[in-house]
Amino acid sequence: MFQFIQQQTELTDVLTLMSQCKTYGLDTEFIKVDTLWPKLGVFQVNVDEKVFLLDGTTLDLTHFWSKLSQAQQNIFHACSEDVDLIYHYSQNKSLSNVFDTQVAMSFLGYGLQVSYQNALKQMLDIDIEKDQTRSDWLARPLTPEQMSYAANDVLYIMQLAEKVKSELQSKYLYECVIEDCDSLTQEIAEETPLDKLYLDVGNYRHSRRQLMQLQQLAIWREQMVKALNLPRSFILKNSTMIDLVEKNPKNNFQLTNIKNIRPNVVREHGKTILDLLKFLPDSQQWPLRIARPIRHSSKNITEQIDLLVQHVVNETGVPKEVLLRKKWLNALYQHVVFHNDDQDLPSYLLGWRYELLTEPLIQLLSKDEEYLTTQMKVYD
Repeated sequence: MFQFIQQQTELTDVLTLMSQCKTYGLDTEFIKVDTLWPKLGVFQVNVDEKVFLLDGTTLDLTHFWSKLSQAQQNIFHACSEDVDLIYHYSQNKSLSNVFDTQVAMSFLGYGLQVSYQNALKQMLDIDIEKDQTRSDWLARPLTPEQMSYAANDVLYIMQLAEKVKSELQSKYLYECVIEDCDSLTQEIAEETPLDKLYLDVGNYRHSRRQLMQLQQLAIWREQMVKALNLPRSFILKNSTMIDLVEKNPKNNFQLTNIKNIRPNVVREHGKTILDLLKFLPDSQQWPLRIARPIRHSSKNITEQIDLLVQHVVNETGVPKEVLLRKKWLNALYQHVVFHNDDQDLPSYLLGWRYELLTEPLIQLLSKDEEYLTTQMKVYD
């Protein structure tokens, strides 16, 4: 049913088989509790209907990563964490040959986050157990239950993919799914520039001074977590950073009263944190205020948007929640108000959606620019 690969010589045989068959079913088991980067326990691969469990704790997988990048297609279910792990271990962020059955099934009306267990049940009437999800995948030896669980995660994935692809092709949606999978793997590869990390923490209520403090804290935190391989929350949670700039503590005693701050962080880094809050560049270098989020367009335009989206849903058969996410609509609001370039839009809006949806939406929202601008209350 499966083979557990722990020796490099055994891996060589797997790599030879991968050279002969260019489509792989993939999954990973890892631990990411007290680290920034995942610790690989097992990498499951289905090659030509043969299942191999690669031991992530003993094997040199350098050549395996190369096989994935050269594959005709890598098939996953809910690939985000798997692809992120591959990017980290391979040090190559350009996997552009992914087919994600979860993304694919969302196009067929199964919702945005159908589980692998439910996908198999609904598409193939196959039941699998999911009772080892929280196992220690770094412990050795693995139990028979762990190995069976891991093998099941790729044993049926090729069958699932074939069934899903067939339904997509009958609805002329296969290429749309491939584009969305490419956009997803690009999105996973993107890293926020250090000087922009504060934008994930701050909001429109913060002053320019507070945003400058958040920028300094966010850069320091990122440098710390990468140097120490710790989760960001182990240094400073986002809510802690917001409390820091809003209360602006002046000494260690005041620092201990900050929301959710860890005693060891105060003890080891208290002076650094206080200095980051106190010593700021010249005010001309402070970030601009963040614009208030746009909640909606005017009533008339909102009605027209709803009609347009429903028309595209009817025309393509793509479910509404797949066609247009809320965050993409927010990006279009910003696009219109700030007169941004189309290439700055999320990649999802630039592919198959562009002529069908994105261009017509931009034209509609452009009529509403004055309303959107007043709603945003842009600060200097």
